[in-house]
Parts: sequence; C-alpha cells; structure tokens
Amino acid sequence: MTPNFYKPVFALFFCAITTAGFSQTKKTADTSGIATDTAKTPKKAYFKIGVDYSSNNVFMGRTDTVKTPIISPTMKYSFASGVYLSAGLDILPKQKKNKLDGGNLALGYDFDLSDDLSGGISYTKLFYAANSTQVSSSVSSTLNGNLDYDIADIVTASVSFDYNVNKAGINDDAVLNFGLSHDFIAEGIFGNKDFLLISPSVATNMGTQNFYDGYLVKKKFKNAKLNAAETKLFNSYTADLSQFKTLDYEFSLPIEYKNGPFIFHITPTYAQAENQFQSAAIQKLLGLSSQSNVFYVEVGVALKF
Repeated sequence: MTPNFYKPVFALFFCAITTAGFSQTKKTADTSGIATDTAKTPKKAYFKIGVDYSSNNVFMGRTDTVKTPIISPTMKYSFASGVYLSAGLDILPKQKKNKLDGGNLALGYDFDLSDDLSGGISYTKLFYAANSTQVSSSVSSTLNGNLDYDIADIVTASVSFDYNVNKAGINDDAVLNFGLSHDFIAEGIFGNKDFLLISPSVATNMGTQNFYDGYLVKKKFKNAKLNAAETKLFNSYTADLSQFKTLDYEFSLPIEYKNGPFIFHITPTYAQAENQFQSAAIQKLLGLSSQSNVFYVEVGVALKF
C-alpha cells in the first residue's frame, strides 16, 4: 500500500477530531466504563485484573470456519496521569494441545480534553502462536487513537483510528471505526455504592484487509499446491485486499455491573460482515467461513483497586 493512500485517511481522522472538539456535553466515561463527572472526580491510579470469555473469535466481522471460543486473562495498571500499561493472554479451551494461542502488551494514555470530551492513544504489541488460526494472527502491532464525546446527554459518538502493522511481507492496514451509544445507569440496586450500566451501541469498521492476505498465505495455504485456475482465483481475491472499504456493521448491548472493587460485564454482539468474497468457488478454495452474519457473546469479571 502506498504512502499516498493514507493521506486522505489521516485527513479524515483529523477532521473528525476537529469536529469533536466543538461538541460540549456533561458526561464522559472512566477506564472501567462507568459514567463519571470529570469536572468533580479527579483521576486516580488503579490496578485492574480480570478474565474475559468470548464465545467466538471475531475480527472485523470475519471468523474462521471453526468456531473458536477464547479465554483472556488481563491486567492493567493506570497512573493518575492517565498513562497505563496492560497485558493479556489468549487461551483456546477447545484445543487439545497448545492452548496458549497468543497475547499482547500495551502502553497507552487516556486523557480528557474538556468535561465532555475524552480520548486516548495507545501502542499494542501482539503475539500469536505459529499455528494460530485466529483471523487477526498476521497483525504484529497496532497504533490507536480515539475520541468519545456526548451529545446533549442523549448519545455518545466515538471515532477511532487503527494502524495495524502486519508481519513481514504483508502490507499494513488502516481501519476507521465510527460508533454511537447511549448509557442507561441505575444506582443503588443492592447497596449504596453499586450501579448498573447498559449501553446499546452501533458501530461500523471501514478499512483495508491485508491481514487476510497474511492469514491465507501463512495459515491456509502454507503447504497447499494450487493449480492454474485456483491460483487465478486466489490472486483475483487478494488483489482487492488493499482497497479501503466497509468491513462490517456491529450492534452490541454492553451490560456492566459494579459493586465495590468487583466489575461484571456481558456484551452480546451481532456483526454483519461486508465486502467479503462473493464467489462460491473462492469460498471453497479459501476454506474460510462464508457467514456474513455472526452472533457472539463476551462475558467477564474483574477486580479494580
């Protein structure tokens, strides 16, 4: 992918940031996802440890042919300044061998531009097992920038930009995410200091999908021998992966309950993939899931102190 391609992408992201800067609201969210009033509550250092379970590994609406549940232990330390360090592992409970499939280390910074507008930047280094079947397994590291702002206490709009550095020989990817959500908060459910947060959300991912090239070449066709017709089909598909397109639409219902240091969450998500391979012959050749719609659930528990 040529450097000129990214000029309009960065310009679009800059415009989104500039536009967000003119929106004034009353609420934002802290790093645990619970709404707070930043004008009254200063940031504090905290340590958070937890474990998440996902019923299927889904990346930009795309999945492998085999349903892949993942267990992810995580930990995070955030300084009062907003700088944080985090780490996580990917464990595949269904695999008989080599259950540890990957992990990540991240360094980031969360900030508030006003009482209403918040954002963050981060760098994440990703690790995958050599035989990993995760669709995202060709991604080596990710640079992220994001902004969230609340419109008149009615809806929270978000914009996020990822620059994914893929493994050697694979072109990098650029992905833009736009989302809308609304928070419903109930306090004092079982005590004076607990509360429930429900945030119906809709989002879309747009970008390139060179990660598929790495996934196919390194994983699916590592030892395959293709005839001339199959090679033509494969090349016609991979040639289109560097085009900037809509990747998926996602509809989710994050639900989070906090009581003291304990945080419980569940997020059912319905993803509708766009611009996947269309030919049945290509689907069969690539050995990938032809599902355009996928439903999965993430659940987790954490301690924050």
